[in-house]
Amino acid sequence: MLFDDTYKTIVGEAESVFSDKGSKFIAIAYPIKSEEQVKLILSSLRLKHPKARHFCWALRLTTDRSNFRIQDDGEPSGTAGRPILNSLLSADITDVMVVVVRYFGGTLLGVPGLINAYKTAATGAISTANIVERTLNDVYDIFFPYLAMNDVMRAVKDEQPEILAQTFDNDCYMRLSIRKSSLNKLLNMLEKIDQLTLKYQYTA
Repeated sequence: MLFDDTYKTIVGEAESVFSDKGSKFIAIAYPIKSEEQVKLILSSLRLKHPKARHFCWALRLTTDRSNFRIQDDGEPSGTAGRPILNSLLSADITDVMVVVVRYFGGTLLGVPGLINAYKTAATGAISTANIVERTLNDVYDIFFPYLAMNDVMRAVKDEQPEILAQTFDNDCYMRLSIRKSSLNKLLNMLEKIDQLTLKYQYTA
């Protein structure tokens, strides 16, 4: 296989608490699909923790793991968002946001102390999360005459894509979810079938 067609993410929220010199760091990991969810998550946390001093966070999005953002929220630059992101990178998970809510305990922790606190809290939340591995799949619609059914079903049996929808009549239709590593082989088989048309839909 020339490329990795799997990625890891989390299912459900996970929480961890770390304390140092009276300051409390509450880390919550959330599965997310878009940056639009960030404001809602932060708003709900600010309502839940009205006396907290900082709401620092990092996120990673997209299955190629290329999209990330960090926010120090008033902490010294590089002491909060970056250590949280590093925890996401270490776990190699994506489509995840980790927020660390800090209650200030009255004693300054200094830069090394802050970095350690935010990293430890974030790592704790991720370690309690339900991490799952998912595959990258392309979804295609295929249209073919009923007479081509045997050839189509042979290709489906060989490569075993997931059948998301199907209708069989004189003109038949199937929606297939195909793992990227199996894609070329299956498409080559389908393209040899007379009067079959393929239409790419999306990647999931």
